[in-house]
Amino acid sequence: MKATEVGAVMTTDVVTVERGTPLKDVARALGEHRVGGLPVTDKEDRVIGVVSTSDLARSRPRAARPDGTPRPWRVRLFSGMPGVSRARTAGDVMTVPAVTVGARAPVTEASWLMTGHGVERLPVVDDEERLVGIVTGGDLLRAVLRTDGDIERAVRRDVLGTTLWLTPRALAVAVEDGVVTLTGRLERRSDVDAAVRAASRIDGVVAVVDQLSHRVDDTIPARSAVEAEETVAGT
Repeated sequence: MKATEVGAVMTTDVVTVERGTPLKDVARALGEHRVGGLPVTDKEDRVIGVVSTSDLARSRPRAARPDGTPRPWRVRLFSGMPGVSRARTAGDVMTVPAVTVGARAPVTEASWLMTGHGVERLPVVDDEERLVGIVTGGDLLRAVLRTDGDIERAVRRDVLGTTLWLTPRALAVAVEDGVVTLTGRLERRSDVDAAVRAASRIDGVVAVVDQLSHRVDDTIPARSAVEAEETVAGT
């Protein structure tokens, strides 16, 4: 069983710019495609940075209108006013290093990266670090928004069937608001641990409530198990 990979939800039609792309062309691309940032790539399609609207805004001096109030950065970019920053290309203002995610990474990893770095989109790269797509917060949200019924079916199929090799009805599975409750009896303690871990990795699962019991605790050393049996026999 595998969690949904980033490559399965990413957008492959990616607008990019190069290090030498003029800032006016960067601004035009951002506006035309209604995005907040663009990957900056080299000749081999490797991501060397990201340029965003905030990068452009920081690169411009706060030139004033005739009445003394600051001009919007888009106006300043095309105005050719005196005092304009020396930044001229995407390479001058891009953020480096770029935060990227692998196409084979689980969507949860992309979510952690977005949250940790405060970004809404991530360039997706292949095993050779070449750009293959873009993933957004909306893409990730759609990937994990599953109904309780969808989650229950995934648990019965992937946890009971694939992980434990049991029939789909071998355990009681209840799902409410993404919280999975597993109830029943398994042969080994290690099976219980495996079931809980596998259920927690399913997309859309918020938490797993373990109400499972086991017949044999195979997680303790053999000698300790024998001693435990002797202790029980002697009582």
